[in-house]
Amino acid sequence: MTVRRDFKEPARCRSDQVIGREELFTAAREQLTRGGSVLLHGPAGIGKSTVLRALAADYGEAARTVLRCSATESESHLPFLALADLFGLVLDEISDKLPAAQRTALESALTGRGESTLQSDGLALRLAVLSALRALAATGPVLLVADDLQWLDSASAELLGFAARRLGDTPVQLLCAVRTEGQEYDRHLRASPPDTLAVRLNPLSRAQVSALLDHRGYTDLPRSTMREIHRTSGGNPLFALELGRALGESPTPPRPGEPLPVPTSLRALVLSRLDMLSGEARRTLLVASAGARPTLALLHAAGRENAEAETAQAAALGLLATEPEGPAVRFAHPLISAALYAEAPAQERRAVHAALSTAASDPIERARNLALATTGTDPEVAARLAEAAALARDRGAPSVAASLGLLAARHTPPDGTPAPDDRRLQAAEDAITAGEVDLARDIAREVLTRATVPAERIRAWEVVIEAAGQSLGEVDAVFPQALADAGDDPRLLALVHYRLAWRKLIVEGDFAEARQEAAHTAELAARGGDRRTELMALSFQSSTETLMGHPNAPQTIKRALKEPQDPYVACHHNGVGAARFRWLLMSDQLPEARSTITALLREVRRRGMVESEVHFQRFLAETELRSGHCGRALDLARESLRLARDSGIGLGASAMLASLAEASGGDVDRALALAREAAEHAEEDGDQMYVSRALAALGHAQLVAGDAAGAVGSLRRVRELEQGLGITDPARGRWQGDLAEALVRVGEPGEAQDVIDVTREHALRLGRESVLAVLDRSEAMVRAALGDHEAALSRLTSVQDRLAKLGYGLEEARAAFALARLRTLRPGAGAGPTSYDEAARLFRRCRALPWLRQVDVAAAEGQAQPVAAAPQSPASADALEGLASMERQVAALVMEGATNREIAARLFISVKTVEATLTRVYRKLGIRSRVDIVRLAAGRHAK
Repeated sequence: MTVRRDFKEPARCRSDQVIGREELFTAAREQLTRGGSVLLHGPAGIGKSTVLRALAADYGEAARTVLRCSATESESHLPFLALADLFGLVLDEISDKLPAAQRTALESALTGRGESTLQSDGLALRLAVLSALRALAATGPVLLVADDLQWLDSASAELLGFAARRLGDTPVQLLCAVRTEGQEYDRHLRASPPDTLAVRLNPLSRAQVSALLDHRGYTDLPRSTMREIHRTSGGNPLFALELGRALGESPTPPRPGEPLPVPTSLRALVLSRLDMLSGEARRTLLVASAGARPTLALLHAAGRENAEAETAQAAALGLLATEPEGPAVRFAHPLISAALYAEAPAQERRAVHAALSTAASDPIERARNLALATTGTDPEVAARLAEAAALARDRGAPSVAASLGLLAARHTPPDGTPAPDDRRLQAAEDAITAGEVDLARDIAREVLTRATVPAERIRAWEVVIEAAGQSLGEVDAVFPQALADAGDDPRLLALVHYRLAWRKLIVEGDFAEARQEAAHTAELAARGGDRRTELMALSFQSSTETLMGHPNAPQTIKRALKEPQDPYVACHHNGVGAARFRWLLMSDQLPEARSTITALLREVRRRGMVESEVHFQRFLAETELRSGHCGRALDLARESLRLARDSGIGLGASAMLASLAEASGGDVDRALALAREAAEHAEEDGDQMYVSRALAALGHAQLVAGDAAGAVGSLRRVRELEQGLGITDPARGRWQGDLAEALVRVGEPGEAQDVIDVTREHALRLGRESVLAVLDRSEAMVRAALGDHEAALSRLTSVQDRLAKLGYGLEEARAAFALARLRTLRPGAGAGPTSYDEAARLFRRCRALPWLRQVDVAAAEGQAQPVAAAPQSPASADALEGLASMERQVAALVMEGATNREIAARLFISVKTVEATLTRVYRKLGIRSRVDIVRLAAGRHAK
C-alpha cells in the first residue's frame, strides 16, 4: 500500500509520539545510548516516522552532527538524491579533508555537475562516503536519520550500505525506518552496521488506540465505536486517527450492524488496486465484505458462481490474504473490507444483504442481513431480529445481542408488541453485560426522554446507575427521581434501594448503613415477588457483613444460597457465588476458594459477562497470590488489568491487585506506580471502599522497596479510613502486619505492638488463623527490636510452620527470611550466607523475585562477622537516660561496636533511619561521632 506524503503526521510532543510504544522506545533509546544503531520497520501507517522523529529529538542532542533524509516514492528514481539530503549542508566542512579523487566524485554526485555514476566512479564514491562520515565523526558523534528507506534511490542506498558495513568503532550511528510487510527487513538490516537493533512496530491494542484518539481530541466516542475503530484499523494508528476524524465530522453515526464510515482519503489508500479487478470480481468482494465470516461456500450460496477464480484474482493483487487451509475468505487488512463496503452505493449494499439473508447458514447472520436489506419498520423482520438477539445472548455474545436488539427496535412499529423501547432497554442491558457501558447509558437516557410507565422508567434508571460503575457520586440526582417513579410498588422500590445500598458503601463509605439498606431491599423484593433482586440484596448484605467482621455473615450467606436460585445471580460478580468466594478466601480455605472462583470465571466467560470476568480474573489472581504462586498471580493480574483497561471496567481495583502482584513477583517500581494509579482512580470515582485498598497496596509496595517511612504514612491512613468505614475484619486487606513491620523499621516498636494487639483481638474473634500467624511474625520483630532475641526466634519458628500448614507460601517465606536475619545477626551468633538458604528456596518456589533480591543483599551483608555483645554498664545506661527508646537502642548497639548496617538489620529498620537516629543522639548528647558515644559510656563507667 502506498502512503501519500500528506498523511505523514506533523512533529508533536514526545508524549503523543510514543503512545503505546513506550517499551520499544525505551529499548531503542538504550541501544542508541550504548552507541548502536536502530532500524524501525513495520507496515504503512504503523507509526515508524512518528517514533523515528521522537527518537531523533530525544537522542539527537547527544550527537555533534545530525544528518537527515526522507525519501519519497515519486523521487526514488533520482540518483544520489538521498546522499545530497544527507551531505549537502556539510560538504564545505568536509571536502578539504577528502582525497582529491574522492572529493571530485562526491561533489559531482551531490551537485549534479559532471557525469558521476556508480559505474564510472564506483570505488571513489564508496570511499568518499566512508571518508566523509569518518571526517565528521573526528569532531564528535554523528547520527544519521533516514526515513522511508524503501524509497531510497538505489545509488544512495548502495553507498550508505557500503559505508555502514565498514564504520567499525567510528562514532557514527544510524537511526532508520523502513516499510515492510511481515519480516522482510533482512536486506535493509544487511546494509546497516553490524550492531543494529531491528525494532518491529506492531499494531496498537484497543486501549492504546483509545488513548491515542483521546489525546487527539476524539473523546466522545462510545466504547463500542472505539472497538470498531480498533477492529477496522487493525491497530494501525494512522488508520485509527483517520477513522476517528471521520466519525467526529459525521453528523450521524453508523446504524447498528453497519461498518464504520471510511473517509475518502483512506478509501483511495487501500483500494488503489480495485481498478485492476473485473466488475464481477469486485462484486464478489463486496459480498465478502458484507458477510461476518465469509467463505467460498457462502459466496456460492449468495450467487457468486465464479468465487474461486475471482477471489484468487483479488489475492494475487494483495487484497485478500491467502488461506492455505480452511475455506475462509479473509481480507489482507480489515480496512480494505470496510472501504470496499463504504464505496458501494446504498442500493447495491442492500441487494448484497438480501442475498446473504438467505445464503447464510447461521440464523443470527440471516437476521442481521435481512435487517440491513430492509428499510422502514417491519414487524416480521423485528421479530426475527429479537429471536436472533436472544440466541446470541444464550451463546454468550451479549455485544451481538445488543446490536441485534437495536436493529429490532429500529424495525418495530411504534404500536408494536413488544414496544420499540422495550427492545431498546433489552439491548441496553445486553450492552451492560458486554461491558459497553457508554452505549447502554445513551440508550437508557434516550428512552427516559419519552417513557411514562413507571416500570419502564425504573428499568432505564437501573441501566443509567449501572453504567456509572464505581462513580456513583456522578449520578446522585438520579436516585430521588427513581424513588419518585417507583411510587409504593415494593418490586420497583427494591430495585432502587438495592442501588442505594451500593451508594451507601461506595460514596458514603458507611458499611453499617449499606448493610441495613441491603436488608431492607431483600424484604421489599420478597414482598414484590422479585427473587432475583432478593438474592442480589442478600449477596450484597453477606459480603458487607463479611468485610465488617459482622457475626451474622455466615447466616446471611446461607439465606442467599437457599433455593430457588437464579442462574444470573449465581455467577454475577456481586452475586452469591462471589459472596461465598470472599468468605472462603477470608476464612483461609484457599483450595476451595480457588475451585469456586475458577468455576465462576469459566461460566461468566461462557456467558460473555465482561464486567464479571474482569472481577473474577482479579479474584483468582488474589487467591494465587495468597497461596504463594507469585508468577501465576502476576500473569493473571496483568491480564485482568489489560482487560480492565480494554473495557474501561474495574480499573482501580485491577490496578490495585496488579500492584500487589508486581511487588511480590514482578517489578517494585511498577508496583508503586500501579498503586498510585489505583488510588487516583478511587479518589476520582469517590470510591471510599477502594481508596483504602489502593493505599494498602501502596504501603506494601513501599515496604518491599525499602521505604519504611513511606509505608508507615500510607498504612496509617488505611487504618484511619477503615476505622471510619467500620471494617473490623483484618482478613479484608491484610495490611496490619505490614504496618507493624514498617513501624519497627522506623523505630516505633510501641506503636507496632499496639497495632498487633488491636488486630489480634478481631482476628481471634473471627478465627482468622493466617492473620494471627502474620501478627506473631510482626510481634517477633518487635521483640527482637527490644532485645528479646530468644523469644523472637521461638516465635518465628512457630510462625513459619503454621503458615506452611495453612498454605500461605509467600508469608511462610517472609517468616523464614526474618528468622534467617535474626539468626545471622543476633549477638554472639556466627554469620554466613548459608543462613539464608531456606528463605531463598521458599522465595524461589514462590517466584517472588523482589524478595529474592532482598535475600541476596542480606546474605552478602551477613558474611561480615558482627562484634559480640558486651554487657551494658550502669554508666552507659546513665548516659542514655535522656534519649528516646529507639535512640537508646541504636546508641547501645554503637557501644557494642555494631556498624550502621548491622544495627539496621538487628532492629529491622533501614540504614537511613539509623543515620538519622544517630544524628539526633549526637545533638542531644552534645557529641560529634560514634566514637564519642563509646568514650562517654566508658567515662561514666569509670566514675
